[in-house]
Amino acid sequence: MTARAGAGPLRRLVVLRHAKSARPEGVADHDRPLAPRGRRDAPAAGRALAEADCLPDLALCSTALRARQTWELASAQWGTPPPVRYDPGLYAAGVPGLLAAVREAPPEVETLLLVGHNPGLEHLVLELAGDGLGDTLDRLRAKFPTSAIAVLSWHGPGWRSLTPGAALLTGFMVPRGAKH
Repeated sequence: MTARAGAGPLRRLVVLRHAKSARPEGVADHDRPLAPRGRRDAPAAGRALAEADCLPDLALCSTALRARQTWELASAQWGTPPPVRYDPGLYAAGVPGLLAAVREAPPEVETLLLVGHNPGLEHLVLELAGDGLGDTLDRLRAKFPTSAIAVLSWHGPGWRSLTPGAALLTGFMVPRGAKH
């Protein structure tokens, strides 16, 4: 395993892919809502983040309806949700756009949540992760499904100093809600 110690406090980038969305006819992609499974899985993702002690100080969320609904349902599982910034640039963003948004986070934020879309999120995690605990990287490379959560940890003075390969993938989970 590669050491990821550096100068500055421990920081965590928590990446959450939106929950399963519906595909209603005649609805623009940006406006697609969550499917019933997504409405079950998004709260499960929120509970999983709380159980893993990965609650963010700030959330950055795509403006797409399915991402906003995922954020709302996930964060409703916490006592006091953190502030959220809805960023239209996160919709359909690639690695450069996602990384630029992350680097704009204030330095006092130690845990940052990014809610968005694939393939950009998966590519971002793989770009930033220089290594992973256990089989986390292998599982993520195999599939980064809806509601998947990746946790990247690194030390740095601020988000602007986050560089490719500098983080350690410390967690990867795919929470699912129970069918009623």
